[in-house]
Amino acid sequence: MDIDRAGLAEFLRRRRESLQPSDVGLPQGVRRRTSGLRREEVAVLCNMSADYYSRLERERGPQPSEQMIASIAQGLHLSLAERDHLFRLAGHNPPAQGGAGEHISPGMLRILDRLDDTPAEIVTELGETLRQSRLGVALTGDLTRYTGPERSLGFRWFTRADTRELYAPEEHEFLTRLFTAGLRELATKRGPGSRAAGFVDLLLERSPEFRATWALHEVGLRPRDTKHFVHPELGELELTCQSLVDAESSQMLLVYTAVPGSESHEKLQLLSVIGTQALRS
Repeated sequence: MDIDRAGLAEFLRRRRESLQPSDVGLPQGVRRRTSGLRREEVAVLCNMSADYYSRLERERGPQPSEQMIASIAQGLHLSLAERDHLFRLAGHNPPAQGGAGEHISPGMLRILDRLDDTPAEIVTELGETLRQSRLGVALTGDLTRYTGPERSLGFRWFTRADTRELYAPEEHEFLTRLFTAGLRELATKRGPGSRAAGFVDLLLERSPEFRATWALHEVGLRPRDTKHFVHPELGELELTCQSLVDAESSQMLLVYTAVPGSESHEKLQLLSVIGTQALRS
């Protein structure tokens, strides 16, 4: 499949010009001489150089990779149909759609962009964190930094001891059963050859605890509404977790709040200060 340079450039320009800074969580600023976003702003959203992005809009440069196109699609808040169209314009087949997809819908991104005052994250069905709010990073650290199977919280639970430090000890036994049961259900749903099934094989090989829990054949466990996090500076926080599910992608937006007037609510306010200081450092 050949790249359609003119079509790609025009599509990128039209999508960029249709977005306002507030649509993507950026400040409006003053004296904007162009409609929509600037190329430099799009480049930041897409984690690429402004020169590289500008060349695409000018019908120049090498054919962008699939990874680069996926990053552009997410940065421009494209819908799945628009993302697939972008892939074809760039000369690539679109990713297969399904529960394991990592493209976040524009609506879900808009909601997360407005949750600056509370911990929140968008996760895949395998527990891979795709995006976090500022306070989400302050609460648990940057969970998007992991690669490979370790991107999954359930996988890290059995392979990295530091993962459990984020949760109160009294929650550990239940979380062990919860992650195991959830992975069993997902591996059965997605079938042999799926990423979930691959995780099962790896954990059966690496973790005696997972093997023992897997042998129980538990299913149907669901997360508790109240989570008990342990922050390295603030100690334990009792937070309520509300979830919003994107049925098309099977992704979830998780939002963590505390009861007003509670000790945990006061700690969340301190967490906001810690998060701001971390960004400035």
